[in-house]
Amino acid sequence: MNLRPIAPTAAAALFVTSAPAIATEEDGNIWLGQFATINATDKVFVRLEAQERFTNDAERLGQLLLRSYVGYRINKDVNIGGGYAFVLTDPVGPVELNEHRFYQELNVRLLTTPGGTTLDSRTRLEQRIFEEQEDTQWRLRQFVQLRVPISEKGHRIVAYSEPFVDLDEGSVQRGGLSIWRNFVGVSIPLAKGIEVVPGYLNQHVFRDGQDRSDHTANVNLFMTF
Repeated sequence: MNLRPIAPTAAAALFVTSAPAIATEEDGNIWLGQFATINATDKVFVRLEAQERFTNDAERLGQLLLRSYVGYRINKDVNIGGGYAFVLTDPVGPVELNEHRFYQELNVRLLTTPGGTTLDSRTRLEQRIFEEQEDTQWRLRQFVQLRVPISEKGHRIVAYSEPFVDLDEGSVQRGGLSIWRNFVGVSIPLAKGIEVVPGYLNQHVFRDGQDRSDHTANVNLFMTF
């Protein structure tokens, strides 16, 4: 069998075409994210992030997420850690939800090619606690991201896929596959340790009634110190 390198556009399509079937309910979103990684030592680092998600045809702030993480590098390709996130969800109609989310992560570099293409995996286990609710709900997320160089200036095609699986049922979770996100965009270096990644993200939400598909203009800023 002849193996040939995957072209950037084909690699991106590999992720995006894994999205579930088109839903009957759709929404246009704009999601912004700011991510800062601070290296405390060669082994220990801290990650801080904020995400603002504008929903309902991007007319209102539907969700605000603030997240922190402390990680430990086992080696150059593997790190583990855990953190806490506060999530404010403000949908149209239902009351606001304040969520306190604790989580643990395993991050693994699966592939690095001589040309600079990388494939990364992130496995995240979440414990979700909602104010005014008594139960703690568990969720598993499996993130896989491909980055392919496309220029000598450091630009890369970025594509990822991430299914969310509810490990139990509760006041908010329905159990089973609940969300599937697929993204394709371009990494643009701005300075040493700083890059912006604009792109398109599709979020498919599985529900007992009609599913929902969010078509999202997503712009993330990443900084490393």
